[in-house]
Amino acid sequence: MKQVPVDDTEDVSLDIGNEEELALRKAKIRHPLATFFHLFFRIGAIVAYLFCDWFSKSFVTCFVTILLLLSFDFWSVKNVTGRLLVGLRWWNQIDEDGKSHWIFEAKKVSPNNSTSTEVESRIFWLGLIICPLIWTVFFFSTLFSLKLKWLALVIAGISLQSANLYGYIHCKTGSHQNVGRTASRFLSQQLFQRERFKN
Repeated sequence: MKQVPVDDTEDVSLDIGNEEELALRKAKIRHPLATFFHLFFRIGAIVAYLFCDWFSKSFVTCFVTILLLLSFDFWSVKNVTGRLLVGLRWWNQIDEDGKSHWIFEAKKVSPNNSTSTEVESRIFWLGLIICPLIWTVFFFSTLFSLKLKWLALVIAGISLQSANLYGYIHCKTGSHQNVGRTASRFLSQQLFQRERFKN
């Protein structure tokens, strides 16, 4: 009997069309509802802060509405969208001795089986970074225009959104690294990728 040699090399011809499919898969949004609510509450709070005087003359109504939107945003980002869109989560745990422990987790995923896409990841991080900056601008404008009754609300907005940003940067980088250095490195990488994408 003759033995036929078996070709055990990889068939690279199948990989030619996969680049387009991979690019399409990266651009697709797998969690549209989570992506929507990741932006809805935080943009809703900003829009309500800017235009609440047009809809209601009651300071209390505006204050409570914006505070509720900020609270919904904090809860949904911390408990749902971070886990679904980027595979990260953080929380505080108190042990039997009463000591507080902060836990930062990053889900380990293989490149073939990722939980999110690049579009979702960019939406998540841009929303997480830009909105606290907007609330910081609101803080200075409120302070300089002497609208001090809004100051508590603006500080709550900065606090809630910065807490999520801080927690997710810890999740992304690990809790033992310098967060400030890692945040600046992450921002520079995002800007570099955006410039490379434009060219």
